[in-house]
Amino acid sequence: MSAGGRARVGLIGCGAISGAYLGTLPRLRNLELVAVADLDPERAKAAATAYPGARPMGVDELLAAPEVDLVLNLTIPAAHVEIAEAAIAAGKSVYGEKPLTATVEEARRVLAAADAAGVRVGSAPDTVLGTGTQTARAAIDSGLIGAPIAATATMVTPGHERWHPNPDFYYQPGGGPLLDMGPYYLSSLVTLLGDVESVIGAGSRTRDSRVIGSGPRAGETIGVSVDSHVTGVLTHSSGALSTLVMSFDSVASHAARIEVHGELGSLNVPDPNRFDGDVELHGLADKGWRTLDVSAGYRNASRGYGLADLVATPAGTEPRAGGKLAFHVLEVMESLLASAQSGQRVEIQSRVERPAPVPLGDGDFTG
Repeated sequence: MSAGGRARVGLIGCGAISGAYLGTLPRLRNLELVAVADLDPERAKAAATAYPGARPMGVDELLAAPEVDLVLNLTIPAAHVEIAEAAIAAGKSVYGEKPLTATVEEARRVLAAADAAGVRVGSAPDTVLGTGTQTARAAIDSGLIGAPIAATATMVTPGHERWHPNPDFYYQPGGGPLLDMGPYYLSSLVTLLGDVESVIGAGSRTRDSRVIGSGPRAGETIGVSVDSHVTGVLTHSSGALSTLVMSFDSVASHAARIEVHGELGSLNVPDPNRFDGDVELHGLADKGWRTLDVSAGYRNASRGYGLADLVATPAGTEPRAGGKLAFHVLEVMESLLASAQSGQRVEIQSRVERPAPVPLGDGDFTG
């Protein structure tokens, strides 16, 4: 990191998600985007043009560039480990899109390399830092629902091939509904209820191919090599039980994205793929649901706030959207898939502290 609590950022991967980061970075004052790279040089040039001060580079050139302190890794999941390891080997911290890597073994290598090199690792999702999940956490921590007993988390969609022009990776190892969307839901559940000590899962695949529905490849058939519907039960170290449903096979649902149930009440938690949203409480004495006032989290946050939060986190302190949380979430997901194959309960080996809560504020990260 550069002096003054700022970081000079090099972005690798100018795909669909990069636009969200590029739209946020200008208002995060402890970050400066200085370089952009992509396997397609024209995409890198276009991204750099839209962000004054950033230079288009080749991937290897960016990784070696002395003016880059931190690599923002927005490549597809299968490439996360290669870019992360190369960045760390170059002495740079790295923050990546979710999941941390495609496998737990890859993630273990990345974290070990970062520890040895004395650099930091962070990972999306940073949506848990917004006012939605953080207001729900504040409600739980203040005792509004009493001791948490259980939670449900539900994400259903008929499949990303309906809208994504290049959806292949969603249906290859490292993809699927759990590894794609699970990080949002599981990061939120761990933030709300603490880490997970065991899981049992089940999965299915309704068909072996999908048809792309938009873009220049519309009508093209792609193969499916992962489970497209996954469900499971998580036992948290606190004793709370969470029931998870992640599906690319279902059309729609009335189910809440996340509900948390305690002895004294229940919480309706907003979509963990968003930073904000209403948190609703139904207490024992209430006649219905009531919306809680926003009480915690970064206001008006968007993708990239986790990167700024990492840079602002003091040395020796784990970032809120840090590698240890991402590793734990990845192990939970991989274990759910293993349990779905074996039919057996799987013990989770990693442990992680609940990330520090986010006080209510704008998060201007002045450095």
